[in-house]
Amino acid sequence: MARLLIVDDEEGIRALISKYAHFEGHQVTEAENGMQAVELCRRESFDLIVMDIMMPELDGFSACREIRKHASTPILILSARSEEYDKINGFECGADDFVVKPFSPKELMLRVGAILKRSQSAASAEKKDVFVLGGLCVDFTARIVTVDGVRAEMTPKEYDLLFYMIKNRNIALSREKLICEVWGYDFYGDDRTLDTHIKLLRRSLGEYARCIVTLRGLGYRFDA
Repeated sequence: MARLLIVDDEEGIRALISKYAHFEGHQVTEAENGMQAVELCRRESFDLIVMDIMMPELDGFSACREIRKHASTPILILSARSEEYDKINGFECGADDFVVKPFSPKELMLRVGAILKRSQSAASAEKKDVFVLGGLCVDFTARIVTVDGVRAEMTPKEYDLLFYMIKNRNIALSREKLICEVWGYDFYGDDRTLDTHIKLLRRSLGEYARCIVTLRGLGYRFDA
């Protein structure tokens, strides 16, 4: 059982998500705006947050930034719009996933389950695991990436993607393989999400962006 925080100004949406979450055996707390969500996260700990973007008091992007200042709780963003700008903004704010309304409650629960599984696996890691390539240092256990001694500010999903690509370095990885392994479910959304994350990841890696090679018509490869 996981503790979920559902944040949406529409009572019907909160009730729908809560219904399916309870069916999956999760405990649910609700908030009707971003300000309430931030206050709840300061007082309590949650395993995952489902956050709408357009809300009164404090929007989802701003709430996500505030929560990230003191907590690394996984966040799944909900949005009524599918523009790339919203997705990039959400990921840069520290969101782990992005779902466009209207959504399938069953698919949403699949995504929630996948995020929780990855989060729990990372939390249970005990052995220190570090990858070094020149000035690039990736500490998998601590989830810290440094480039020439400077810590790279990366979103949780950027780290997950980099983690997987380095663990499978020098191997051609198809788009389908990356989406399945990194997102952890059968992907139903826009596959440009992967390209968006690759773009963000390359920017975070600086000169080591060259290690991520685009394989036209197939996917990507991390060369080391």
